[in-house]
Amino acid sequence: MELDVLHHGSAIRLDGRVIPLCALWPGARESHRLLKARKLPDKTFELRMSNGDSKLLPDTVFLSPPLLIENISQLLTCADEEGVGLLEDVSVFCRGGRVEEVIPAGSRLSHSQREGVQVLDGRGCVVTPGLVDPHTHPVFAGQRSVEFGLKAAGATYLEIHKAGGGIQSTVDATRAASFEALEAQCWRNLSRLLSWGVTTCEGKSGYALETEGELRLLEVLRSVSQRHPIDVIPTLLGAHSVPREYRERREDYLAQVIHEMIPRAASEGLARYCDVYCEEGAFTLEETERVFAAAQNAGLGLRLHAEQFTDQGGTALAAHMGAASVDHLEAITPDSIAALAKSQTHAVLLPGAALSCRAPWPPATALVDAGVPIALGTDFNPGSSMTASLPLMMSLACMQMGISVELAWRAVTVESARSLGLKDVGQIIAGYQADLVIFDAPDYRYIPYHYGENHVRTVIKGGQVVSC
Repeated sequence: MELDVLHHGSAIRLDGRVIPLCALWPGARESHRLLKARKLPDKTFELRMSNGDSKLLPDTVFLSPPLLIENISQLLTCADEEGVGLLEDVSVFCRGGRVEEVIPAGSRLSHSQREGVQVLDGRGCVVTPGLVDPHTHPVFAGQRSVEFGLKAAGATYLEIHKAGGGIQSTVDATRAASFEALEAQCWRNLSRLLSWGVTTCEGKSGYALETEGELRLLEVLRSVSQRHPIDVIPTLLGAHSVPREYRERREDYLAQVIHEMIPRAASEGLARYCDVYCEEGAFTLEETERVFAAAQNAGLGLRLHAEQFTDQGGTALAAHMGAASVDHLEAITPDSIAALAKSQTHAVLLPGAALSCRAPWPPATALVDAGVPIALGTDFNPGSSMTASLPLMMSLACMQMGISVELAWRAVTVESARSLGLKDVGQIIAGYQADLVIFDAPDYRYIPYHYGENHVRTVIKGGQVVSC
């Protein structure tokens, strides 16, 4: 039986799982790629490489053995309500896809307990919970490097948007793309996030702006996330922008979002959240409230793009209606911060977008001082934040927004998970999903300090090595 070879020969798919070559054949050279993988009648598997090498593996190698990461120099559990829960010289034992035990310094599994256990060495490394990205746009076609040049020459995001560029140019490319092409692009985008340590992310639609097209994007997300190591929390973003064909009859488009997109996305199980872009040139506060009411009536949670360039009052509305998060906030006012502090809504800050758009940095310290829980996201998208590096967002938050390294780590793990309503990821606690990242770094502060460099050594999802 032939197996699917993925990622240009760096992984295979078996029983719905994606298994990287480095986990099967640690000695395989990075310059050589897997050409063929097949299951033989005697229950062994044959791997053939581009340089002619081959290897036979027993089928037991594809089972999910218990996992032990030992000799961990620094472990961030993020288990406490403050700080990062730093432990040193410890081990983590995982079984059945869950964290079973954090083994303290000086203790070790016995020889019999180690039998059949996959062992990874964390010596000289930092191990953290799998990163959680609470704001991404991973399903689209095309790219907007020309607009990047216009921005570099002085054009603003809103100027490009009003001239028919921006979101609309991505909408045109996305509408024209096949389902298969969108799947392939989405897979590549999620793999970029995975390479930086992300094991869970929120993913939005928003680049079709018509009912069938938006549902198609959510179907792409569902199809890819069923096979990709990253868990994707889907969000309907039909209210991203008013498409050009509805510019003179925006009420008709709003009715389509409220009466068609939202009920179908909810009833077909395609979305967990509904998002709106409440901003000048996008959707008004009154329109946002109508979309939110329809989403709540359909059983969807609420998220909001707000106060990115101008204060439209979206934050106060989101807090009042119990939104899970309000995102961007570069232009938030003190009154809106106060309203947010009285709610359970998370502030999701997106420094990559602020950097790209030359906008003021979100007032992170004011939000923290007011007691607002904050999360950090990449805002991965083709227009205003074409990056998959959540560690870079930590660096920007520390260097430009004034938050501590410890708070930055919480903002990409436990607080991001909470902003998505997830209760068993973002922390390394017995019983939680065994989603872990091993960073090749001497100290947890080194990762945002040495910015622009990918320090990820190994990504573990559900107790399985998925990237190394």
